[in-house]
Amino acid sequence: MISRRLIIPLASSLVVGSGIFLFWVATGFASCGGSNCFLVTGTQEGLSPQGQFIADLSFRHVDIDRGQRGTQHIDQVFTPKVNFEENLIEPNHHREVATLNNLAQFDLSYGVTADFTVQLAVPFFNQRVHEHYDGISASNPEGTFFRSDGTDGFGDVRVIGKYNLLTTTKHLLVGGLGMKFPTGEYNLRDSFGAINEPTLMPGTGSLDGLASMFYSYQIFPHQLDAFFSGSQQLNTKNSRGYLFGDITLLNAGLGYQILPYLNLSGQVNARYRPHDKFLGQSVDGTGGEWVNLTPGIRLQPNPTTQLYAFGQIPVYQRVNESNLVPSWGIIFGISKTFGLGSGGG
Repeated sequence: MISRRLIIPLASSLVVGSGIFLFWVATGFASCGGSNCFLVTGTQEGLSPQGQFIADLSFRHVDIDRGQRGTQHIDQVFTPKVNFEENLIEPNHHREVATLNNLAQFDLSYGVTADFTVQLAVPFFNQRVHEHYDGISASNPEGTFFRSDGTDGFGDVRVIGKYNLLTTTKHLLVGGLGMKFPTGEYNLRDSFGAINEPTLMPGTGSLDGLASMFYSYQIFPHQLDAFFSGSQQLNTKNSRGYLFGDITLLNAGLGYQILPYLNLSGQVNARYRPHDKFLGQSVDGTGGEWVNLTPGIRLQPNPTTQLYAFGQIPVYQRVNESNLVPSWGIIFGISKTFGLGSGGG
């Protein structure tokens, strides 16, 4: 059996090294991250204490600026246009350069009972700065550069109920079911007055189902833990006949409480998404697989407050046909636990 004396140094090396790398990412590249970061922050995955709220405010940023065909790097990425006005897909319509994503989100969880928590996720600010060449033709083979076709606005709200399936000294298993509501705009216009790219919109226009599972194992209680999570988003077609591919997320990692107020973690995050479809036809350049390595740090200045930051480093990315992929990302935020009439601790 591997001893505690051996496991602790090995785990410390992993999460401390991850933490050091996170600081290198943050200082070497300034701000980074993903508008659709998929990771475990450690502040919203479990259950809220009965009668208590957990409020979480986070900011995420991602640079999507590397061209790929499948898993191979390419210099130029041509993607189709979904022409909603004429109900058709125009192949190789424009050349992508970059999309810079910023997302600010508010999460609120409430412990209805000791075993049941309701969580509300509100992405109140979605900004996508989009750069591409459009108007490509025989007389203008390079096209015209545009940086004005990005979008910003309120996103799609998610509500999920989480139930305690197992709690012991070392084990925690939480299952969740919920819905994503079409509260975000999905009909914004581009520079030519046409409906913009669906993947640039703050919302999807669809009512979608959510299912999740989170498991935590205390290897050494209050010092070293392992966690695993998975989720599935089952999407429906919106009113314009566009269907985003279902999203499957898998996460696994370790967290080490290096000091009473300091937790370092390292995790691997995987995401899979099939092609989107428009009027039953697959949309080239949508969907794929992505795997990130994510070091993170959480500070707890007092018993009811946590500050956190995570950096995401792509280690494997495969896109269907060709498209841009993220180069790096970051998420940081603050979490606060409070009860009605408690003064917030």
